[in-house]
Amino acid sequence: MITLLPPLKPLKPRIITMMALASMLAFLSVGAYADASTSASASDTTIQIKQPWVRSTVPGQKVTGVFMQLTAEKNSKLVSVSSPEAGRAEIHQMTMDDHHVMKMRAMKGLDLPAGETVELKPGSYHIMLLDVKKQLKKDEEIDLTLKFIGKEKHKTTQSITIKVPVLDAAPKPASVRSGS
Repeated sequence: MITLLPPLKPLKPRIITMMALASMLAFLSVGAYADASTSASASDTTIQIKQPWVRSTVPGQKVTGVFMQLTAEKNSKLVSVSSPEAGRAEIHQMTMDDHHVMKMRAMKGLDLPAGETVELKPGSYHIMLLDVKKQLKKDEEIDLTLKFIGKEKHKTTQSITIKVPVLDAAPKPASVRSGS
């Protein structure tokens, strides 16, 4: 005997949004860092990029996160990001609202106060790669270009392209040892 089920009703946009956020939270879980570092200088500003990494993807996955630590010698702002591995890249922030619901939003830029390290990490500031063109596998590297502007008297523009390692999950901090 075959039983026919009634057709499924379409999900409301709010439910789809909540499901998408829950999915994003699942792969943007708590993490630590890789042991990579780079810095670049424009005519008047040095930007230091430490411990960049991108989360690996599964076949068909079109979105992933990139994480790192950024320190600017002078007040600066990260204004855009791009990668040949993705159709587009955005700067994002995740926050908890008054109702204890995690929300993610795209940002027009990320301020980098002089001398302070700004951490891009799961569940906080991060870079989203959207429309990822192929599966990103552990131990591969991707190119990522970050564009900064100076916020001082003379606004300089600086682009830095780095190699970012692909990891399955956040690596453990170097100070943590396992085993006996």
